[in-house]
Amino acid sequence: GKSTRALDGNTAAAHVAYAMSDASFIYPISPSTSMGETMDKFAAAGRKNIFGQVVSVHQMQSELGSAAAVHGGLSAGSLCTTFTASQGLLLMIPNLYLVAGELLPAVFHVSARALARQALSIFCDHSDIMAVRSTGCALLGGSNPQEAMDLGVISHLAAVRSSVPFVHWFDGTRTSSAVGSVSPIGYSTMKALFPWEDLDRFRQRGLNPQHPTMRGLGQDPGVYYQAAVSANRYYDAVPDIVKDCMNQVGQVTGRAYRLFDYYGDPEADRVIVIMGSAANTVAETVDYLRAQGERVGVLKVRLFRPWSIQHFLEALPKTVQSIAVLDRTKEDFASSNPLHADVLTSLSEGGMFKKVVGGNYGLGSKEFAPRHAKAVFDNLLEQMPRSHFTVGIEDDVTKSNLPVGPIINCVPEAMKQCVFWGLGSDGTVGANKAATSIIGEHTNLFAQGHFNYSSQKAGGSTVSHLRFGPEPIRSEYEVERHQADYVACHHTSFLYKSHVLKYAAPGSTFVINCPWNTVETLENELPARLRREIAELGLELYTVDAHAVAVSVGLPAKRINQIMQGTFFHLSEVLPPPVAKSLLEDAIDRLYGRKSPQIVASNKAALAAAVKHLNKIEYPASWAQAEDNETSLKRQARHMTEFSPEMDDFSKTFMKSITSRKADELPTSAFTPGGETPIGQTAFEKRGLAEEVPVWIPDNCTQCNLCSIVCPHATIRPFLLDKKEKEGTPAGYESRKAKGAEYGGLNYTIQIGPYDCTGCSVCVEMCPDDALVMKPMQYSAEHHNAHWEYSLNRVAQKGGLADKMTVKGSQFQQPLLEYSGACAGCGETPYVKLLTQMFGDRMVIANSSGCSSVWGGSYGVSPWRKNEKGQGPAWARSLFE
Repeated sequence: GKSTRALDGNTAAAHVAYAMSDASFIYPISPSTSMGETMDKFAAAGRKNIFGQVVSVHQMQSELGSAAAVHGGLSAGSLCTTFTASQGLLLMIPNLYLVAGELLPAVFHVSARALARQALSIFCDHSDIMAVRSTGCALLGGSNPQEAMDLGVISHLAAVRSSVPFVHWFDGTRTSSAVGSVSPIGYSTMKALFPWEDLDRFRQRGLNPQHPTMRGLGQDPGVYYQAAVSANRYYDAVPDIVKDCMNQVGQVTGRAYRLFDYYGDPEADRVIVIMGSAANTVAETVDYLRAQGERVGVLKVRLFRPWSIQHFLEALPKTVQSIAVLDRTKEDFASSNPLHADVLTSLSEGGMFKKVVGGNYGLGSKEFAPRHAKAVFDNLLEQMPRSHFTVGIEDDVTKSNLPVGPIINCVPEAMKQCVFWGLGSDGTVGANKAATSIIGEHTNLFAQGHFNYSSQKAGGSTVSHLRFGPEPIRSEYEVERHQADYVACHHTSFLYKSHVLKYAAPGSTFVINCPWNTVETLENELPARLRREIAELGLELYTVDAHAVAVSVGLPAKRINQIMQGTFFHLSEVLPPPVAKSLLEDAIDRLYGRKSPQIVASNKAALAAAVKHLNKIEYPASWAQAEDNETSLKRQARHMTEFSPEMDDFSKTFMKSITSRKADELPTSAFTPGGETPIGQTAFEKRGLAEEVPVWIPDNCTQCNLCSIVCPHATIRPFLLDKKEKEGTPAGYESRKAKGAEYGGLNYTIQIGPYDCTGCSVCVEMCPDDALVMKPMQYSAEHHNAHWEYSLNRVAQKGGLADKMTVKGSQFQQPLLEYSGACAGCGETPYVKLLTQMFGDRMVIANSSGCSSVWGGSYGVSPWRKNEKGQGPAWARSLFE
């Protein structure tokens, strides 16, 4: 069979770490978590490392504990590893200094991630690895999943040979969770390469009462300096040791690596110096510009620490006149960013005088595509190129950004590019990972899958970017505007709030998961702008009601992944249909085989039903001039009623742009330095996620309010109406006389927000009276949305009539936590919501990082709100209290 596997960077690194470790101490932090999980899985399955042992894997209480345990294990003569990112790596700094100072050969695998500054980001940049560059650890980094494996091997070999700890890093998210074609290095190969004599010497240094020694003592001024310098020969030897290990790995794999890899015109006059995944993007741009006659190149930095001036100058073309150094970090107050500073020092010490500028890019996973690389090369053509620049944003405050031109297409013509819009937890990402694996491992094509998640929990948007082609894929950026051959929209909510067709190429395929299968229905449901774009691009349009198909084969309505995956393989024709069917069914067996035969059968039935229920829409040419009708206009503001409040300016700017995935276009002037924001944006979000929502049966209800107290998202609430409020209710509004002397003269109602509800049905299960029943969301939206909006915005708060220290009375208090990004059925939020009902007008919340900081503290979508007096929870995140 094909030797190539479709793996993400984390799995590739864990494969290596397991092979060459005695023990691993793990603690989860995004985006490195799955490395530790993979180690744990391998150990539980009894996998043997190259020493013939099952690795001892232990989850610690924090990253600090993991690093301390690594230090302890190394001191005893065990080869140890751990995995981390961002603030987790910073917690390890004291132990990194110790491990380096004591010449202990650990390997720390890091999926590089942004540090929390004005806000936390779980996405990529190099701030964390730059923060540990002075610890005495070697820093070796790659640019894709294959390099995560190869340089991982080199890190482990070089650490043992040099007695120096290594931080083996690669870009978080972009490499760590992106799936790519990888040729794995087998454990027998690693065993043949391993430096066994150096290992014996290390083990002999382990603390042992049979030959006792001491380590880590206190030193006074008379000896500390000399002792520190005495280790220099070990550090000085590292570059040549790494180079030798690279040659060893290159001989057995055929993949050559150097400390600094130059790519481009051998007589280049302009060169970009860069490291990480973006180096591949620059290499792609170099080919494009060289084809236009430009003399350009890229110098990829692999061994960042120790920095070898000799090897850097040897790799740099002698003809170069100007150099741009790109750092994926931001060091406030420094004269230069770290990589820029190293290049300046190298040229100075080498007696070479070149034009050198520096800039930064890609903070927090900001996109860096060929047009951005071209902007950097173009800047070097200027008489006085700009330095200390930014690229990829519009900085209209300090004017630091380089002008960026239009999209340039560097992707090979035979490459297929696909984009899938999905919801977190609907199976879209899992299905696309499976598709990438199937194509990458069972065809002659190279495969790449990159997955862009929103910062909310389940129900947040995901956009999957897949590429397949006959050549190795260097495009380490998302599919660009109007370049996708296949676009699928897995939830109708995206049709109204997002520009789903911005990726679609002319003549490409567009698939919508929706219940509409005729031109007439689509003309009422789709916005006119979308119909015009479909016609203008000449798209092949298909619809499939995946939710209905899922239910028909016994799956939950939201589990649409098999249907949409079956549709993709059928329409893309990337594999012959019988082969695709067989491989997809094998994948189902692997994924669900341990659960139950019924689940396996239902998923296979969903796969088979997908093609049968696929509808090709032959839309008319008149769609090119489509105008909205009354129905399609209503669909675009489907949640709005005469009772709905107007959105505030902050929500218009940030909530709308973030939830529609247009926030990339916001300039720096839109932001408040320091990161402060108002609260209360989720009131306007109206995600419309649920397939079914509860409907109240008033005659069954005993008015206990249990449904409200258990609701994770504050989307089902009791209201008390006076006579005037009752008279003003919209048509069909149901209420009953309120029970209890304190509520005399009032009517009681339960109302549900159809566009806010996540459909978890916890309230239905809790109701002791069978007074709630789940019905299709569209039914509730048509019949009850106006009732909900009226109750929220026209019915006065009457919490003062009730005892808020009782279950029933607490639910007449206004919740000051509502419609959060928590998963459907969340067990945390009902308690926090109740706290806000009891004490929200005087709450100050200190939130450490974790799940609650995601649903409670995602920028631009705050679920906290003010009461009618303008009071509400004041919230701030710290890190690890």
